[in-house]
Amino acid sequence: MTNNDTVDIKDLGMSEEELFAHYDNNLYESERVTAPRYSYWKSVFRIFFKKKINIIILLFLALIIVFAYIYPVVTGYAANPEVAYNQNAYDNTSRHLLPTDAIQRFGFSLSWILGTGDVGQPTFDALWYGSSISISLAFMCAVINMVIGIILGAIWGFSKKVDIIMMEVFNIVGNIPYILIISVFIQILSPSFWTLVFAMTATGWLGVAFFIRTQVVVIRDREYNLASRCLGTPILRLTMKNILPFMTSVIVTLAATEIPSYISYEVYLSYIGIGISDMTLGKIIEQTQSFMAVPQWGFEYWSPIIMSSIITVILYVVGQNLGDASDPKTHM
Repeated sequence: MTNNDTVDIKDLGMSEEELFAHYDNNLYESERVTAPRYSYWKSVFRIFFKKKINIIILLFLALIIVFAYIYPVVTGYAANPEVAYNQNAYDNTSRHLLPTDAIQRFGFSLSWILGTGDVGQPTFDALWYGSSISISLAFMCAVINMVIGIILGAIWGFSKKVDIIMMEVFNIVGNIPYILIISVFIQILSPSFWTLVFAMTATGWLGVAFFIRTQVVVIRDREYNLASRCLGTPILRLTMKNILPFMTSVIVTLAATEIPSYISYEVYLSYIGIGISDMTLGKIIEQTQSFMAVPQWGFEYWSPIIMSSIITVILYVVGQNLGDASDPKTHM
């Protein structure tokens, strides 16, 4: 068709109303993008459960939680642990029995599948009761340190005035060994569950805060944050709405390392003799360390070590894999 050619509108087979209809500027149908609706957490769990190994590890974690918190209640060990621990204390023939000997003497039961200890206590029951205390301690310390560390760390990284003060605090306190600070608090105060919680959280949040501060510094000067600051958005609101949502994967990964580390701290402190008085995994290891040299009794020493290792590894792996799934880059 050349420029001189004309077209009769009748040849188009359309009425004048259709050809010259008024266009409503409020309609944006032409700009609508057809795409599936995106849900962040739905994508996180989709990526996480896509790997079968994560499902298997979660089943192991659920089994540990059930045995740590429900099994002692069912057996009555949690109601009165001292009585359950010393139930065979006056029977010298029930001490240091191997699993086969314990089952033969007391009959088949889960309580005796790991044998008995130095006072005839069921090692299996004692381990799970100790695990419940160690896990509770780890989660409580992790929650306190993570909440305080994340909030203060985000404000620390965004406010230059706070940064000047907190850097001085970190340079002083951060150079003192963490295990030394915990030990001093335990020695000054009475060695109890809440004393250890206080000792681990008194300065434990500082390392978390510094890590979050470093991450915030990287993203605080992006365009949308500068625009929010120009509009007068308060620092706290800007931090909670603009900064932290973009650091979910980093926070989850950090929590994956924090929770197992507190179990390790508790075991180590109890092993060197300055732990709490409760029968935790570390306390059991400390009480049975002398049995390691006796071939028939070594089983009592290695059982809590293996138990604490399994718990820390499973918690770490679950947290790391959940942290990887929380990264939006893996949702493509």
